[in-house]
Amino acid sequence: MRLHAIVEELETARAAVEGGATVVQLRRKGASTDKLLEAGRGFGDLGATFVVNDDVEAALRLGADGVHLGRSDEGAERAVAEGLLLGTSAASVEEAREGEAGGAAYVGAGPVWATPSKPDADPAIGLDGLAEICRAVSIPVVAIGGVDASNAADCIRAGAAGVAVIRAARDAPALRAAIDAAL
Repeated sequence: MRLHAIVEELETARAAVEGGATVVQLRRKGASTDKLLEAGRGFGDLGATFVVNDDVEAALRLGADGVHLGRSDEGAERAVAEGLLLGTSAASVEEAREGEAGGAAYVGAGPVWATPSKPDADPAIGLDGLAEICRAVSIPVVAIGGVDASNAADCIRAGAAGVAVIRAARDAPALRAAIDAAL
């Protein structure tokens, strides 16, 4: 769970895996299940854990390893019942604990810092908020939001098991090196 690359297309996913990403998440906000199915072809052959964002049906039909559900997304019970690796989002200790209690295998915590990738994101939780969430749950926590090669190691030192990146996905080698240096 060290490096999650959140991508919209196979080419970027492939480059991220070649650079050291261990998880690729197909994320196309607002896309229909059919559009996700079309975009998701080939992701399962990349040699990394494949997760679909927000759509349990698409994850199942693509043969994905898992699904990541935000706080307002439905389908957590179905995902767990179907054997999908479930990731949930959390901006607080309470939300992280709820995700864990609901069967999540990991929590995406953040945004750690402000991020241009998600203009409607919650206020930044900072490294202290990240550390608090990491201490509050027994499942892996993945830091997200404003993470890049310059601060990924700080997230690991705060207790995160890994980091998730969107705009920095093409910088996977530098991110991987920063994470490894923190261990």
